[in-house]
Amino acid sequence: MDDIYVGRQPIYNRKLEVVGYELLYRSSLDNQAQFLDGDQATGEVILNTFLELGLENIAGRYPAFINLSRSFLVGDKPLPFSHKRVVLEILEDTVPDATVIDALRRLVQAGYIIALDDFVYRPELEPLLELAHIVKLDVYGTASDVLAQRVAQLRPRKLRLLAEKVETHEEFERCKQLGFDYFQGYFFSKPNIMRGRSRPANRLALMTLLAELQHPDTDINKLEALVAQDAALTYRLLRYANSPCVAIRRKVESLRRALVIIGANTIKNWITLILFTRIDDKPRELVVTALVRARMCELLGAAQHHDGLDRFFTVGLLSAMDALMDQTMEEVLDGLPLVDEVKVALRSRDGKLGQVLEQVLLYEWGAWERLCQNLDCRLYRQAYLDAVRWAGESLPTLLGADADGAVTQPA
Repeated sequence: MDDIYVGRQPIYNRKLEVVGYELLYRSSLDNQAQFLDGDQATGEVILNTFLELGLENIAGRYPAFINLSRSFLVGDKPLPFSHKRVVLEILEDTVPDATVIDALRRLVQAGYIIALDDFVYRPELEPLLELAHIVKLDVYGTASDVLAQRVAQLRPRKLRLLAEKVETHEEFERCKQLGFDYFQGYFFSKPNIMRGRSRPANRLALMTLLAELQHPDTDINKLEALVAQDAALTYRLLRYANSPCVAIRRKVESLRRALVIIGANTIKNWITLILFTRIDDKPRELVVTALVRARMCELLGAAQHHDGLDRFFTVGLLSAMDALMDQTMEEVLDGLPLVDEVKVALRSRDGKLGQVLEQVLLYEWGAWERLCQNLDCRLYRQAYLDAVRWAGESLPTLLGADADGAVTQPA
């Protein structure tokens, strides 16, 4: 198991009562945020908080403030939790274009509380202010008159103001006099680092599950059997089902009950986030390639009037597993509970499944002369374009956040 870390810094009200915790990415006990990829940092914080350490252990009964990179905000990366007890922080370098504003509007309508981090007013940020509930102002090194001007500019709006990077007692008193509602900084507390152990993800089981979950008629018995193959995933889902985020009164002790409570869509969210976040040593484009192949296999199977299209999808999805796992395809297949038809297709490209997979790979490689012997070239081209578009558009749909329950704004 690997060590995992989450930084936690308390947020206080004017009476110096804790009203929430900002959760921060940490890669070690060194109390610094050392990362190059904002998406990776956001994903790690989400996974470590909800599935590893448990939100209840990190934030107790208080809201958790989580920084979102643009990819998580607009839906390119998974945001697999509901709005219960979470405040979403929009980073200062987020460009407020139409895509971002539309995404924020959907999140607000779903009940999420939005905070603007390190905010400095510019006219083009007006759409963000109209949707935000909390605005965080960096007070460290900001001249008193400049800070007063920024507060006066925001005070007429229905917003809560949070002073961050409060370093001294004098700064705290100054911010109180200016009318700030919340306070955060080293004067109160440096971020505490919560440490735990992460159970390694079984990529094979996750990819098989992801294939199975694409289909609305997935059988609960099969889903339970697939999840049970991965002890780490079983542990995470049971922890999540028993957490305050799900808010079930009775303790959930069985995997089947957890799956019913969480639901297939939310499980898709977590599995995809684990795949995208925990494949540290492989290009994430491998997962995208697998999704494109899966959809193109499905489309070509339909065009050739085959039945059982879910198996075509599965064959395409698993066709990249040898590269993903650094194993031969034979070694990969030994660890997967697949029917013989799927194994033969992946192993030797035989059978109707294998033939379609071969066509997809030939198109991917640019071997046009061999493709046109089977179907109209335009059909291959359209299937490929549709598959690429589906891979880009389906993830935000599959990974849409739950909208159950409610989050109460910190008071």
